Amino acid sequence: MPLKLFDSNKPVIAALHLPDFALNRHLSVAWYEDYAVANARVFAEAGIPWIKLQDQTKTAGQAAPDTLTLMASLARLIRSEVPQLRLGIIVEAHDPGAALCVAHASGADFIRLKVFVGGAMTAQGPRDGLSAEVVAMRSELRRADIAILADIHDRTAMPLSSESQPFAANWAVKSGADGLVITGASFADTLSRISAVRDSGARRPILIGGGVTESNVHEAMAAADGVIVSSALMRRDAAADDVIQWDADLCKRFMDAVGVAA
Repeated sequence: MPLKLFDSNKPVIAALHLPDFALNRHLSVAWYEDYAVANARVFAEAGIPWIKLQDQTKTAGQAAPDTLTLMASLARLIRSEVPQLRLGIIVEAHDPGAALCVAHASGADFIRLKVFVGGAMTAQGPRDGLSAEVVAMRSELRRADIAILADIHDRTAMPLSSESQPFAANWAVKSGADGLVITGASFADTLSRISAVRDSGARRPILIGGGVTESNVHEAMAAADGVIVSSALMRRDAAADDVIQWDADLCKRFMDAVGVAA
């Protein structure tokens, strides 16, 4: 089944980070709704075609029911209020069904999983690859149209085994990943890692998961099949409780640079 994420030009995906639900109980559902829609509109008006709605609720176990319900409702709201945007989902919890169920309920086109194959030590403890469970669940839901993006040796964790990143990338391909996310310690390191993964014969689109800016996006788009961006587009003067966190001008300049790179 064709995957919408890769059916045209190299995708530019803006990550819309949501404040940690567990640490912000004082914020109402209405506040989160305003936050999600307002920032989604900033991205859309700048010409960014994709967003990734990103839960940041830290937990050592599965996603809490209120996290899943709020994520699904916010995702559906964005699709209703900003219909020109295409949507993906990531859930902080190491939970095989969380992101997939939110995507299924909201009509999102992709999910991103930080530990898809192998194992990793994270700030919340050890985590094992989710590939078998996620792929089986996607089949049960009959949602082969939801693309799975798999981080390969996510930079926020330490691998628990000794396989190389190219080896892990091929594991991910064989385990059902539709796209690979590569992010190094620096932008130069990212490019080097992408080259090594391509040389290994891993035949999947590769996206850069971080470190992309207005000044390096030309090189990023030449090396990869798409980019995920967020921090480089954020307002420098925003208070933590401001509803709008992303800078409209920075977003527009970034997309202008993407246009030059195309």
